[in-house]
Amino acid sequence: MSPAQAPSGAFQWPVRVYYEDTDAGGVVYHATYLRYMERARTEWLRALGFEQRRLRAEVGVLFTVRRMDIEYLRPARLDDALTVTAALAGRGRASLDFVQTVLRAADETLCCRARVNVACIDAERMRPARTPAAILEALESERTDGL
Repeated sequence: MSPAQAPSGAFQWPVRVYYEDTDAGGVVYHATYLRYMERARTEWLRALGFEQRRLRAEVGVLFTVRRMDIEYLRPARLDDALTVTAALAGRGRASLDFVQTVLRAADETLCCRARVNVACIDAERMRPARTPAAILEALESERTDGL
């Protein structure tokens, strides 16, 4: 992938476009990109050893999207193989900022890019909570700046 399209060192997750992901014209429906990005962030955490269900049960925290700035650039279509990336761009005490891209795998066409702010919340009170130090350390070890 070219550095202009995806952050270097970004986590990558493969996705195939299915019929259910598209509109009547066979183009990926805009909200579907959000699911693809969610899966990439979740799988990145899992690859680092942090499964969402265990985080809730053992640490008492959840992650929720607080803000997203998304730019749709080129359409992805039915049966396309895509690569969804996620990279840490910044962090606060109770939030993480990610840059994400969705690229068509065959030709590395940038279909979509986004900045995503994810809040860490206490699972019981549904209020902001500090992001666990172990997660911050794992993510920081792979940190990449910019989109």
